[in-house]
Amino acid sequence: MTTAMPATPFADPAPAQRLERAAGALNANGFGVEILDDAAAARARVTDLIPEGASVFTGASETLRLSGIDEDINGSGRYEAIKPRVLAMDRVAGADDMRRLPASPDVIVGSVAALTETGSLVIASGTGSQLPGYAGGAARAIWIVGAQKVVPDLGTALRRVEDHCLPLESARTQEAYGSPSAVNRLLILNAEHRPGRGTVLLLREAIGF
Repeated sequence: MTTAMPATPFADPAPAQRLERAAGALNANGFGVEILDDAAAARARVTDLIPEGASVFTGASETLRLSGIDEDINGSGRYEAIKPRVLAMDRVAGADDMRRLPASPDVIVGSVAALTETGSLVIASGTGSQLPGYAGGAARAIWIVGAQKVVPDLGTALRRVEDHCLPLESARTQEAYGSPSAVNRLLILNAEHRPGRGTVLLLREAIGF
């Protein structure tokens, strides 16, 4: 049985003015950004943003799972979905492809652990499989970010990773795989130097961790 995690301030959606401040900073740092009402709007927008037939990798994300975006990408047949291919591979014979395919898709879709009001994205990972694509390997990156993930600065973002995201993710992996998670790799994206490559869909509602 999963033990309920206590609520923290990091679970509260940021108010409109903080979302606007973060969006303005993201734009100044070279990211595209759209503020949307909810996960349903993000789900529809993701479909608009990804061309049919594109190779797409989805990073592990409760936001994608809860919104239905993960299933839209990996189960709809509209795209060349990379995750199902990787999961079906033999871990020894297919090791090279399991490493390469997620690193350079046409599009990578995921979420973040925190978004600062100064326009930085913070992504934590146990395995690092999604990080090469986020950092620049994918031709395009799309992040869906709930309003509760907006924090004032990088220091607060790192506290959110350790104090909020990690306990929740560890509870999930303990139930699913029998072992806790860990922040083995941490990626901080401060700016995007290729205009149009990175898009943040910032929601007014809370979703995910």
